[in-house]
Amino acid sequence: MHIPENYLSPSTCAVTTIAMVPIWATAVKRVRETVPREKMPLLGVAAACCFLSMMFNIPLPGGTTGHAVCGTLIAILFGPWAAVIAVSIALAIQAVLFGDGGILALGANCLNMAFVLPMVGFAVYSALKKRLPGDKGELIAAGVGSYVGLNAAALCAALEFGIQPLLFTDAAGNALYCPYPLSVSVPAMMLGHLTVAGLAEVGFTVGILAFLRSTVPSFGLTEGAADNDKAVPVLALLCCLIAATPLGLLATGDAWGEWSLEDLSQMVGYEPSGMATGWEWSSFMPDYAVGSLPEWVGYVLSAIIGVGLLIIIFRLLAGLAKPRPTFD
Repeated sequence: MHIPENYLSPSTCAVTTIAMVPIWATAVKRVRETVPREKMPLLGVAAACCFLSMMFNIPLPGGTTGHAVCGTLIAILFGPWAAVIAVSIALAIQAVLFGDGGILALGANCLNMAFVLPMVGFAVYSALKKRLPGDKGELIAAGVGSYVGLNAAALCAALEFGIQPLLFTDAAGNALYCPYPLSVSVPAMMLGHLTVAGLAEVGFTVGILAFLRSTVPSFGLTEGAADNDKAVPVLALLCCLIAATPLGLLATGDAWGEWSLEDLSQMVGYEPSGMATGWEWSSFMPDYAVGSLPEWVGYVLSAIIGVGLLIIIFRLLAGLAKPRPTFD
């Protein structure tokens, strides 16, 4: 679901980025109001879970791959506006360091996965939780909400892909950017996400939420301070996810809409000129690879670096946050 560089026109990228600016501003304001300073490092841990879940590529129908996001999970734990910030920072790290998603397309990717996904997922979760009491009810609501949220994000990405050949063509009628129209992009994207990817999102969301509720009840915006003596289960969870990330290498092929220009040209019979002359960012560790090291080693090192950066960033944000006044 990560839209690469040059699949969207510069104007599309600009519009989606401009649309995200007030969303980010609102999210920052709401996080300051709702997330206590002592809980900010935990939000970084939740963002790390999001980052890691996106490294687990899974095979989808049609020979492509997909992944979970865990945006609804963060929204359940810390609120949807906190999820906007957490997922946005995770996506930015992926784009800048690992080339997973375009720099120019970061606004579009954030709009889909950091805004639409958690907002829709949390809305569905909240509506169902009122009707499904108890712990099991919460997990069912979380599963349904995460499934709907992921597919809403996938639909947005499909629409962004599909409008490109309608709006941007050359004199010969060839697409300048993504060449697949809505009649192709929507069913192709939704087939994989309504089936396997949606279920993966449910599995990650429900599994991690159930683990945290049973081992660290104070994780998230629940009453009580963070339990430092219960940090071991959370660290164990992160370590297990990091160690398991090489499983994402087992899924062969590319995600839909994430092909190289050469592969895309062979598929459609021509080279979209806008993509061929577009801007490219040279990431530090492209495709989560580290030099000549084995792929699985690069994947684990990338996971460690990504998780470490997210935890550091949110600890710094906690240090910058103003403590809430207390009244006797």
